[in-house]
Amino acid sequence: MKMATDCTVISHGTVILGTGAAPILDGTVIVREGEIEFVGPAKQAPLVDHSATVIDACGGTIMPGLIEAHFHPTYFNVEALEDLDIKYPVEYVTLLAACNAKLALECGYTAARSGGSLFNVDVWLKKAIETDLMPGPRLAASGREICGVGGLMDWNPDFRKIGMDGLVLLINGADEARAAVRKLVKDGIEWVKTYPTGDAASPDVNDHHTLCMTFEEMHAVVATAHNHGLKVTGHCRATEGIKNAIRAGYDTIEHGTFVDDEALDMILERNTPVIPALYFELASIERGPEFGLSAAVIDGHKETLEGGVESARRILKAGGRIGLGGDYGFGWNPHGQYARELSFFVKQVGFTPLETLTCATKTGAEILGRDRELGTLETGKLADILVVDGDVLADITILENRQRFIAVMQGGIVKAGRLA
Repeated sequence: MKMATDCTVISHGTVILGTGAAPILDGTVIVREGEIEFVGPAKQAPLVDHSATVIDACGGTIMPGLIEAHFHPTYFNVEALEDLDIKYPVEYVTLLAACNAKLALECGYTAARSGGSLFNVDVWLKKAIETDLMPGPRLAASGREICGVGGLMDWNPDFRKIGMDGLVLLINGADEARAAVRKLVKDGIEWVKTYPTGDAASPDVNDHHTLCMTFEEMHAVVATAHNHGLKVTGHCRATEGIKNAIRAGYDTIEHGTFVDDEALDMILERNTPVIPALYFELASIERGPEFGLSAAVIDGHKETLEGGVESARRILKAGGRIGLGGDYGFGWNPHGQYARELSFFVKQVGFTPLETLTCATKTGAEILGRDRELGTLETGKLADILVVDGDVLADITILENRQRFIAVMQGGIVKAGRLA
């Protein structure tokens, strides 16, 4: 990805560092050749050449670019599970994914981690973004997902003879788990996404208290993935599934819905980040009826919402790490509404705006494994910066309105916002 070759001064705004430290009320950020050269109070900023580009934050907010930690680029207006794999051909899915990536950047998300993708689309999407063929967030790819046969993601009946290979590698036992990871190694992915547990979307046989993989399968996935330098995450709602993931050595936990005391201790001991993805649950409850979700499914989402909120509170309060993002691309939770997750955590979960933004920037970069480059406004880091017209700490919902973005920068280059 190209880096800016000039100098840019961003001033007249409150600087949120992303580290959790107190904001700098009248701050300045100086960017040179794509990296942050200075960040601090305006009165301490060094003089720069008159040829430097100047961006006026207009009394608003200067902050790190947001990081979507659970991004599904190939999801598009999904209304039923089958829409995820047989609604469109892969050619059209690829075009939709490119549109979703462009939209995410326009929404202030300068980096993202894929939470699973049809075929190998996100691997090539990442390449297209990094070679500047198209705009999008800096991306960590996951490719196809892994689930046990008969589990949550195995919905196509055998008589259809179509399998699930486009979206999910189905496994029976540890040997097949290892074989599935090896296929993904060849695909060039970075994160292996698995389904240790069920979900409210499948209330009959794979609900949110059901296990969809054995511990032996999960351990085989982790051992094989780590051997090849890959990381592993998993859709974990049921308490025992969360514990199995921690025991197996998972690098992150998606959802982490029903965390009991033992699970909390395990998460804290390994310092494993959890990505709750809670706004999806609220959207499913509020808008599910208009999309035909059954009463049983909606009741399940109510239970997972309540459990997920309590678990997220406990994890953060105890000193654990929370990443933000999740499951956008459904009809009731479409792409482009990513920042509603942030508003939800402030209004319904009880995180402070500063805590929420730290989760959505610093912790997101840690999840990506790129915290030395991204996630905070610090000298020497890449200039992935969001300049917003308004006080984000006073009103977090401003981030839901991309019309309020003065500039979305990657590597010091303005890619979106008014100045683009």
